[in-house]
Amino acid sequence: MRTSLIGAAAAAALAFAGLGSAADAEKWKSRSIYQVMVDRFARTDGSTTDNCDVSRFCGGTWKGLMNHLDYIQDMGFTAVQISPIVKNLEEHTAVGEAYHGYWSVDNYALNPRFGTEKDLKALITEMHKRDMLLMVDVVVNNMVQAFDNVIPPKVDYSKFNPFDDKKYFHPYCNVTQWENSTDYQKCWLYPYGVALADLNTESPAVVNELGSWIKGLVSNYSIDGLRIDAAKHVNDEFLPKFVAASGIFALGEVLTGEPEDMCRYQTRGLLPGMPNYLEYYPLNEAFNGGSLLDVADLRNKAATSCNDTTVLGSFIENHDMPRFANRNDDLALAANAMTYILLNDGIPTVYQGQEQHFKGNSTPFNREPVWGAGYNKTAPLYVLTSTLNKVRNHAIKLSPNYIGKTSETLWADVNHLCLKKGPDGSQIVFCINNKSSKGSSYTASIGGFKANDKVVDVLRCKTVTADGTGNITMYMGQGEPRVYVKATTLKDTGLCTETQEDGPIEEKSGAAALGMTGGLLFAAIFGWGLLFA
Repeated sequence: MRTSLIGAAAAAALAFAGLGSAADAEKWKSRSIYQVMVDRFARTDGSTTDNCDVSRFCGGTWKGLMNHLDYIQDMGFTAVQISPIVKNLEEHTAVGEAYHGYWSVDNYALNPRFGTEKDLKALITEMHKRDMLLMVDVVVNNMVQAFDNVIPPKVDYSKFNPFDDKKYFHPYCNVTQWENSTDYQKCWLYPYGVALADLNTESPAVVNELGSWIKGLVSNYSIDGLRIDAAKHVNDEFLPKFVAASGIFALGEVLTGEPEDMCRYQTRGLLPGMPNYLEYYPLNEAFNGGSLLDVADLRNKAATSCNDTTVLGSFIENHDMPRFANRNDDLALAANAMTYILLNDGIPTVYQGQEQHFKGNSTPFNREPVWGAGYNKTAPLYVLTSTLNKVRNHAIKLSPNYIGKTSETLWADVNHLCLKKGPDGSQIVFCINNKSSKGSSYTASIGGFKANDKVVDVLRCKTVTADGTGNITMYMGQGEPRVYVKATTLKDTGLCTETQEDGPIEEKSGAAALGMTGGLLFAAIFGWGLLFA
């Protein structure tokens, strides 16, 4: 019998509260995640020749990933998300090959393209030795077969394991009504090149089998967290049961920019966390001619609609969306976006290649092999990411309350968003802007500190002293972000061992002076002034 939504929500609340101490929501909040598509990260032999057809397998493996963990850890990441690990469709189709791992055919076999069970376990053991958590992507919405594009799809269900019978799947219909939950949860996705046979997750037999499978997978491979692919496309009642069966934290993909649509997955106890698509859309627009006020407004709406925005996965790139630099390759804008993602409330998630400023468009061109950049540790965004992660990790070490305390908005207007993250003493005050590398030089006043505090902009190792009200003068220019911490908190971090007093930046096209008063007034006009309280 189908479980009621209320019953499922109650069960989920209990299950989420009882997640294992090694992988509960609180521990994941303290981590930053590097997202890896295994086939495109590193080959076993370490070769870096870029001879890859991005629609086909390119040779990345679990062993290759293990051999390049230093590249990830040196950026300060404390968790890795990897693409699905189970056996996939082997055929070449009209839409390419299953290099990405999302075309499952056998849940009880590992993907031999990525390596052996020994390789996977060696990777996980090495990660745990480094105190890095592992998040594994899982597919529960469908199983996949090659499709000749003749409707209805001719699927041989006997080839699937364990769902080897038509009775485990919804009857064929193509999703056409993206606002109708019955349609997008019971019909089949994307019927071209491959048939994504839609699992009937209302069926007790399917629910029980998937629960048993994920429990075994987590146990067998010591998995710490899950990303549930296409979570929006399975029925609501299934999700809390699946997460409870896994016994670990999960981010469920709910692709929507509407707070009332996404946040209900938390408020109804369906999922503990989700990738933060709410901010993804306005953030992208803000860096492409839009306004950072829209980001601030969305933050306010999410805070009042969701249970806990600090457990959402903050991102600006992933494997499904065009690269940030595809739309605008200005490096200063990319630096501001990276700064926001890594210092924002929530769990920072950076997609492989973002730190190398990759520019690929939509799938599959946004899945470039990382080895094409030679694992360059001197790339500007790689260096920036390393600094930001180091600052965040140290702030968490200084104060357990850092991850649970939501940011305070200090200033926002069309071109700026300044936030204070963390309690006094371990706070980070950071300001992003969308002026681009052609931005003019100017000064701005921002708060967040106490009178006479000496603070350091860790991105430039420049010092400034707060005035009697706790405000500091920011010297802005060339569209660069600013990240300030108290000078006394940098001890033993290795950051800014030598500093200089900050001062005006050489102007490129005239100067301007901006202050808190104008920013506050502008924000209040747009109806979200309560954030400043």
